[in-house]
Amino acid sequence: MNFSGKVDFRPKLWSALRHYNSKKLQADLVAGVVVGIVALPLAIAFGIASGVSPTIGLITAIIGGFMVSAFGGNSVQIGGPTGAFIVIVYGIIARFGLEGLAVATFMAGLILVLMGLFKLGTVIKFIPYPIVVGFTAGIALTILSTQVNDFFGLGLKDLPGDFLSKWGVYFRNFDRIDLPTLGVALASLLIIIVTPKISKRLPGALMAIILVTAAVAIMKNSCGLDVTTIGDRFGNMSTDIPEVHGFALTMDNINLLLPSAFTIAMLGAIESLLSATVADGYTGSHTNTNTELIGQGLANITVPFFGGIPVTGAIARTMTNITNGGRTPVAGVVHAIVLLLIYIFLMPLINYVPMACLAAVLVVVSYNMSGWRTIVGIFSNPKSDVSVMVVTFLLTVVFDLTIAIEIGLLLAVVLFLRRVMENTEIKVYSEQLDVAEGTDLDASHHEVLNVLPGVEVYEIDGPFFFGVATKFDEMMRSTLAEKPQVRIVRMRKVPFIDSTALHNLEILIRSSQKLGIHIVLSGVKDNVRETLVHAGIDRLIGADHICPHISVAVKMANAIVERNAASRAGA
Repeated sequence: MNFSGKVDFRPKLWSALRHYNSKKLQADLVAGVVVGIVALPLAIAFGIASGVSPTIGLITAIIGGFMVSAFGGNSVQIGGPTGAFIVIVYGIIARFGLEGLAVATFMAGLILVLMGLFKLGTVIKFIPYPIVVGFTAGIALTILSTQVNDFFGLGLKDLPGDFLSKWGVYFRNFDRIDLPTLGVALASLLIIIVTPKISKRLPGALMAIILVTAAVAIMKNSCGLDVTTIGDRFGNMSTDIPEVHGFALTMDNINLLLPSAFTIAMLGAIESLLSATVADGYTGSHTNTNTELIGQGLANITVPFFGGIPVTGAIARTMTNITNGGRTPVAGVVHAIVLLLIYIFLMPLINYVPMACLAAVLVVVSYNMSGWRTIVGIFSNPKSDVSVMVVTFLLTVVFDLTIAIEIGLLLAVVLFLRRVMENTEIKVYSEQLDVAEGTDLDASHHEVLNVLPGVEVYEIDGPFFFGVATKFDEMMRSTLAEKPQVRIVRMRKVPFIDSTALHNLEILIRSSQKLGIHIVLSGVKDNVRETLVHAGIDRLIGADHICPHISVAVKMANAIVERNAASRAGA
């Protein structure tokens, strides 16, 4: 993490256009058209499932998709609404309304931009994998639960928001299953599953929507089939480009919606960088993670002014772009233009799409998101990984994504710190010290130093942070009764030291000096020494007591013991 230097904002589109040619344009046009067609049913489905209209889903895909491609740090990333946001968006709308969602999305965009400006892109990529798996699987199950009503045609209204209550209502009303609606859903599901087996280039979701919508429209006219469509649910939708509108950004709103904004930002950052990493593995390119975060942030700052929902990188659409030949951000721009043309000229046809068909699309999305094979694999990992994944999953399902991410991250940090503490050793030496112990040198190259009685050597092997500082302090107190004349703290394997460790070290030095015990530090790395000097430790013990090598430290300590012995003999 680096907070200094120039802003790391270098959109891939700008560099791609410098060496652009007709061959690349042809490939990007084909890929962009295909991705636009694939994104259409998903944008509609995600919009409806999130608690907004299909129009808003499409507007988000158009504006967000364009901005992610224009300002992002990955050459093939396709942005738009995704299944991961359904749960959090639905919850925000239920509690705070559409204006609350706009404020949360706008703030999330600002957070993402700041993360990119402060060069946190690399750090976000190291979010523990069990957390990602846990909340992704939790989101998948939650999305599935939101589609039961439309999939089975139960006709329920005002469903509870929480998972357990919702399923309680479902179980009490399964006798209300509408067979024609269930038939439409199953037919759609079958088409989505079978289409890739016929041709991998045909988008199963789009084929299901086209074929099932046509069949339902014919049967409605010929035999009076009654299946709920988008038009029945939302009315005829306007094809006008939505006007820019504002929203109230007050301190009350900021305080109220900041946790939700943080969740949107974290989820967007994780999903977009995960998608970018997968894309890099296929294309051999390299994502500028900080630029990608800034690009995602700009998209999320913009879409709320058009009524849009949160935007992030979409793995499935990005992979569709790659497999169809897209290699520059121009393909993502084309995909946004294709969606815009569909929105302007074909939107009236969307009214005829059955809700059960969209439910089938989202059932498949939730299955693909679940990653059940990965979950099975993690159960063979250490128990700490399993516990993080299970806790994150349960919190996502039973409570909400905000709590799941916050507690999941906290649990992962605690378990990580425990592992570091367990692996950080504090060794005590007296009488003799092997200088090269713990290195790869063979025994013939080892140098053994004689340590006089009255000198104790403590070696810290690992980061010297607050957890280890407490452990070190307890060890010091347990040996304080022996009252050595010199304590050497060997720090050759300490990569960094934090403020708690500095504080404990200062207390140790002051208490030792009161007892007439000298403290000598040895093998201090340059960055650690700089921290010690900045904290005034060099002035406290004397700059000469911070030694570059253990041999110098032992020589100094032995000399102090001999000098003390001579003083006592002279007295």
